[in-house]
Amino acid sequence: QLMESGGGSVQAGGSLRLSCAASGDTDKNYWMGWFRQAPGKEREGVAALYTSGGGPHYANSVKGRFTISQNDAKNTLYLQMNSLKFEDTAMYYCAGGHPFTGLILDSTKYSYWGQGTQVTVSS
Repeated sequence: QLMESGGGSVQAGGSLRLSCAASGDTDKNYWMGWFRQAPGKEREGVAALYTSGGGPHYANSVKGRFTISQNDAKNTLYLQMNSLKFEDTAMYYCAGGHPFTGLILDSTKYSYWGQGTQVTVSS
């Protein structure tokens, strides 16, 4: 089970930190990623890392602004979002799975999803 938190409303240029807590019988070796979906748009991959070490991978639109990380226990995933832009407004989801190389940010390759947390950036 995955549960996101940390979303909210912020002005452009501001920062937010999202968290995703994993519980239950979790595999310790898998990809964990952040995805987002804005109204009327397809879900897109934002960032992902491999829990045992690997990655991270970032979408070009967030490189240099967002940082994905995990805690030492590997049961909480984070997304530090800085220099937020209006176009970052979306529902953000964390997900776990085993995507193939080259498809790390492909949401269709992830099996486990949280319920999402809303991020709203005002310009």
